[in-house]
This record gives sequence, structure tokens and C-alpha cells, in this order.
Amino acid sequence: MAGCTSSAMGALLLLLLCCTMWTASATDHTVGGSTGWANGVDYTTWTSGKTIVAGDSLTFNYVAGVHTVDQVSATDYSSCSASNALSTDSSGQTTVKLSKAGTYYFICGVASHCSNGMKIAVPVKAASPAISPATPPSSPTKPPTAATTTTPASASTAPSVSTTPSTTTPTTTAADTQSSAGYVSSASVAMLTGLLALELVLL
Repeated sequence: MAGCTSSAMGALLLLLLCCTMWTASATDHTVGGSTGWANGVDYTTWTSGKTIVAGDSLTFNYVAGVHTVDQVSATDYSSCSASNALSTDSSGQTTVKLSKAGTYYFICGVASHCSNGMKIAVPVKAASPAISPATPPSSPTKPPTAATTTTPASASTAPSVSTTPSTTTPTTTAADTQSSAGYVSSASVAMLTGLLALELVLL
């Protein structure tokens, strides 16, 4: 029962580790930090200190109806044109999922806001492959081969020892191995009893 609970705890810890790795891979970035999406913010400086990867998202916080968030092409970004916007929102909080690598362009579609600096180009890197947790399962396949190589070696050495011994050595070694076997078995029983008691205390 104690062994069952310890293996269950190990599986739970592995599941928690996978969950934290998965949640850590997606980050929500608040554009402009505490200032948000507003006039007079240097968004080039804001993006220069960020590492944004595919799967992350951008959240624009602003006053509803006063500003807009328009996703545009690179050409419309340069000319501050929102006439062919890929998407637009003026709800006051806009979240955009960055599904793939590339550069995303956003402007405020209100007159003169973009030309006054309310525009942002967000470079998004490709997400690093999260295949590293899948590599450990390859290691458990090796122990069975190690176990099979030890058993034939012991079986092959046993007959050769029984044919060559002299008359004096077999009697003493048999007695010694019997006493040592009894000692080892009692010691292993004591050790197992102690480990079980320790696991019960920890539970």
C-alpha cells in the first residue's frame, strides 16, 4: 500500500511538472505595461525589452471609444492607414492571440493618434520545441538488457566451480555462504521493515 501511494505521488508530481511547463510556455503581455494603449508612449522601447513567442498573447488596455486597436499590414502600418485593417476593436480591452511567428502590426485608427506614435510592431519568434520531456521514456528500455546479461554469466560460472574444488575448500565455503545468507536475509528484512515504518510516518 505504501509503495502504491509513493508511485501515485510520483505520477502526480510528473503531471504537475508537465502542467507548469505548459502554462509557462504561453505568456500574456500587457502592451505599454501600466500605461497601456495610449498617446505619448514609446512602444518601440517597450517591445525591445520583450521576448515574445508564438502562442503568447497581447492585451491592449485603453479607454473604450477613445482609442481603437487595429491590426494592419506592414504597408498600412507605415502610412498609418486603418482603411484595410485585418481586425479592429474599441471595447477598451483587446486581447490578440499570436498564433505564429512573424511581425504583427497594430495602430490606433483614431485620426492623428497613429502619427503621434500610437502604433506598435511586435516581432514574434517561433516557439522552441517542447520535446525535451518526451526524451526520458527512452531510458527505461535499457535496464531489461542489463538484467538479462547478468543471469547467464552467473549460470555459466556455477557448474565450473562445482567440478574443480579440492576436498578441503567446499565444506568451509558452504558453511560460510549459509551463515552469510542468513545474515543478509535478516538484515534485508530489518531494512524493509524500517522503510515501511518510515513511509507510514510520512503518510
